[in-house]
Amino acid sequence: MTGEAVDHWYVLILFVSVASMTAVKSASVETRQDDLLATVPLTDGHNDWPDKMFDLARYQLDQLDLYSWSETQTDINRLRQGQVGAQFWAVYTSCSTQYSDAVRACLDQVDVIHRFVAKYPEAFRLVTTADGIVSAFNASLVGSLIGIEGGHCIDSSLATLRMFYDLGVRYLTLTHNCDTPWAENNKRDDTNSSFIGLTDFGKDVVREMNRLGMLVDLSHVSKATMVAALQTSQAPVIFSHSSAYELCPKSRNVQNDVLNMTKANGGIVMANFYPPFVSCSDFATMSDVADHIDYIKNYIGVDYVGIGGDFNGIEITPVGLEDSSKYPDLIGYLRTDRGWSDADLRKLAGENFLRVFRAVEQVSRDLAATMTPLETRLTGQQLGNTTCRSITD
Repeated sequence: MTGEAVDHWYVLILFVSVASMTAVKSASVETRQDDLLATVPLTDGHNDWPDKMFDLARYQLDQLDLYSWSETQTDINRLRQGQVGAQFWAVYTSCSTQYSDAVRACLDQVDVIHRFVAKYPEAFRLVTTADGIVSAFNASLVGSLIGIEGGHCIDSSLATLRMFYDLGVRYLTLTHNCDTPWAENNKRDDTNSSFIGLTDFGKDVVREMNRLGMLVDLSHVSKATMVAALQTSQAPVIFSHSSAYELCPKSRNVQNDVLNMTKANGGIVMANFYPPFVSCSDFATMSDVADHIDYIKNYIGVDYVGIGGDFNGIEITPVGLEDSSKYPDLIGYLRTDRGWSDADLRKLAGENFLRVFRAVEQVSRDLAATMTPLETRLTGQQLGNTTCRSITD
């Protein structure tokens, strides 16, 4: 063989060796990643899939194949690929329904969640407790929880709040992007017009949620509402789909002083994937999302951060986190590129949320001995709009 031929063979052997080592490394990372998510139920705090069922099919489940639904960012196949252990399905209706048919619209979505879970029992299980999440996970089912995204869904009624709890709802976002008669929303911070956060009735909503064992969700609310809720709640709160204000100063994100209050409260911030709230632009990557997760971890500790992707409620997604199949990629990226330990990744994926949920359940049990259902009512003047009401006192 000529010297040139020997050089070619050397280069070829070196190339094959490097490629083989890379393949082995990738396989090893993939195996570890899969193993980790087999030990803890990856829990996402917010997915608007039920609203897509209305937008695209008017809740006609017989028209849909939920195993493969390419028009949305979620389906059963992608949930399985994403190793999702538990998912909060969001109940959402537009702020335009406030003072009219918000309760009915939200009941329609609660109903469709119950129905799709029942239609696909080999894929989903409706759960209402932390132990239920673990049980569904152990049965290889997606633990399906219900969260209401917007206080206007309860129509300023503690009785309606209680009935939603009985139907399986386990969190209420105190507002969406509109005020209720008792809570201010995040858009007030954009105009410096947030003053009280929660009224006395709003504080009673939080207290009644504590009594019931319903999670108080502070995504979408104004900073003053965040502070008032954190000062009122005896149980840990959640931010079901919010990120770090310090990295992207949007009113939907959580400022440092509120992060500190959330830590003191024992709550959790579940990082959002929506590019305008991640990079403050219409473009973001998995790395940008990881920056927010890292920031919350480094600022208040790994015990207070989780994941709340907001799939199907966002029209654009980060590169690398396009749909519900991508969670393992995020877990792998945090391990290999950001140096996260497996123990910390388990906390991020699900252990932190389970801790919060169990603490909320314990507060409810503690209050059961001393607190009865609150009977506070708003008058017509306090409601502000009584157009669709027959009783206003």
